[in-house]
Amino acid sequence: MPRTARLDIPGLTYHVIARGVNRCDLFLDDNDRRKFLRRFSDLLTETQTQCFAWTLMSNHFHLLLRPGQSGLAHLMRRLLTAYAIYFNRRYDRSGHLFQNRYRSIVCDEDTYLHELVRYIHLNPLRAGVVKELNELDEYPWCGHAVVMGKKALPGQAVNEVLELFANNGAQGRIRYRSFIADGLDLDAQEKITRRGAAREGEPFPDPHIFGDEGFAERLQTLQQRERRSKKGVPVDEIVKRVCGEYKIEAGELVRNTRTAKIAEVRAVICYLAVRIVGYSGVVVGRYVNLERAGVSRAAARGELVVKNCPQLLKLVDE
Repeated sequence: MPRTARLDIPGLTYHVIARGVNRCDLFLDDNDRRKFLRRFSDLLTETQTQCFAWTLMSNHFHLLLRPGQSGLAHLMRRLLTAYAIYFNRRYDRSGHLFQNRYRSIVCDEDTYLHELVRYIHLNPLRAGVVKELNELDEYPWCGHAVVMGKKALPGQAVNEVLELFANNGAQGRIRYRSFIADGLDLDAQEKITRRGAAREGEPFPDPHIFGDEGFAERLQTLQQRERRSKKGVPVDEIVKRVCGEYKIEAGELVRNTRTAKIAEVRAVICYLAVRIVGYSGVVVGRYVNLERAGVSRAAARGELVVKNCPQLLKLVDE
């Protein structure tokens, strides 16, 4: 199967996993879980993202998402940044909370959506967090209870999941639960991982794809089209917005000014333009009077600034 780069195209379905750094716990009590889910729910509605399945474990979580027009990276950046800031403040800690980048696998939903919903929703039961399916039906930290009508999460695509099983909601719920119960069989449990589910340590020809070779080829075509049509915020507009936020003139950036404020503005511009939007360091350097290596170092400093002031990310929203 040809190897495909990480994709972020609206309308595709992604299995997303994020883990705590060094596998540390992400949720220390139910207040943490509620905080995370409130933010997640708000973002689902705001970005018009469909969530088919989710579960919160102690040191990681799973999501099955079909992002809206703003894309997966936009939603995940806002979700993880906001939660990390909350968590660090609550527990008086500093540094990264999440291990590297979140992992995302684009999925052929026509073939595997049923299986992925089951795989994700059975995680608490397989891990022994709950002891039986009846308990999972009411478990508040997994999307299964929402599909069963026992809990609520605004933004979760419950009807879309039930329609996979029947046109009638009540009948769909019965068939859905039966399908979940079938997954408790060991062979059914292993089936999804053998076929490439987003699970740490499981071999699969391309870690970014869950589908066959034909699906991978279709993704490559989509990616090529997306690259040709995608237009981000121009660099000069990013410079203008950041300078406006800091109330300075853009011309000050091209002078050999060494004040702390100018250095911070350069850093934020480099981070937003290079790391978020995707411009090259050479292009961005022309606007901030830095060589490519200097842009890279500035972007690293800018990442820290933006983590402490996440509203700056809105400056690159179109």
